[in-house]
Amino acid sequence: MFKISIEAGEIDKMPLGYFPGEIIVIDKPGLDYERAVFYLRRQKVLGFDTESRPVFSPGQHNNGVALLQLSGPKKAYLFRVQTLGMRRSLCNLLANKKIVKVGAASGDDVHGLQRLRGFEAGGFVDLQKIAWEWGIRDKSVKKLAANILGCRISKAQQLSNWEAAELSPSQCRYAATDAWVCREMYLKLLETEKHPLTPEEMLSPQDRLAHEQKEARKEANLLEEKKRMEEARSRRKKRRRKKKSNDQTDTEKREG
Repeated sequence: MFKISIEAGEIDKMPLGYFPGEIIVIDKPGLDYERAVFYLRRQKVLGFDTESRPVFSPGQHNNGVALLQLSGPKKAYLFRVQTLGMRRSLCNLLANKKIVKVGAASGDDVHGLQRLRGFEAGGFVDLQKIAWEWGIRDKSVKKLAANILGCRISKAQQLSNWEAAELSPSQCRYAATDAWVCREMYLKLLETEKHPLTPEEMLSPQDRLAHEQKEARKEANLLEEKKRMEEARSRRKKRRRKKKSNDQTDTEKREG
C-alpha cells in the first residue's frame, strides 16, 4: 500500500531519480525523426509530457508548447515542436489508442499540442485522475514519484527557457525524466493491489477542515432553528392556555 500523502521532508531524504537511458533531441524531419517514430510505435506504454517557456509577467507573450517528450524504457525522445511542427506521423502516434501514453495533467498538455495542429488524442492516461484508486491523494509528479517509486525528482529546470537555441544537458535530463517517470509509475501501479480512497480521504487536510467547519455550522444552524421552533411552539401553547383561561373566566362571570 502507498501513503495517502507524502511530506516534503520525506522526499528530501530519498535518492535522486532520473532517466537512465538514451536521450535524443529531434528538431527537424529526417532519419532521426523517422527512427524516433519507429521506436515509439513499437512500445505498448509511453511516458508523456510537454514543456513551455515560462511566462513571468502579464505582458509577456506565451508561444505555447515548445517541447514534446515521449519515453520508452530505454530511449526518450524530445521533439522541439515549435521548430519541427506537429507532423502527421507524430499526430497519428498520439491518436493511436493501442499505445498507452501516461502523463500527469495530460489533458492540458494534449490541448496545448492540439493548438499547434488538430488531432484526436487516443490512449492517454492521467496519473492525477487514477492515483486515488491506489489510495494516493497527491497530484504533483514529484510527490507521486516519491510515493510510488520511492525516489526524488528534481524540478530545478522546470522554469528554464524551453525555447533556447540549444537545450542544456540538465534540461534534457529533466525533460526525459518527467516523461519516463510517469511510465514507470503507471507500470508500478498496475503491479499493485488497489485500495481506493474514501470520499473523506480524498479531501486534503485544509479541505477536510473546511468541510468539517461547514458541517458544524450547518448543524449549529439546525439546532438554532429547532430551538426557535420549540420557543415558537411554547409561546403558542402559552397563548392558547391564556386564551382558554380567559374564556373560562368570561364564562364563569356570565354564569354568575
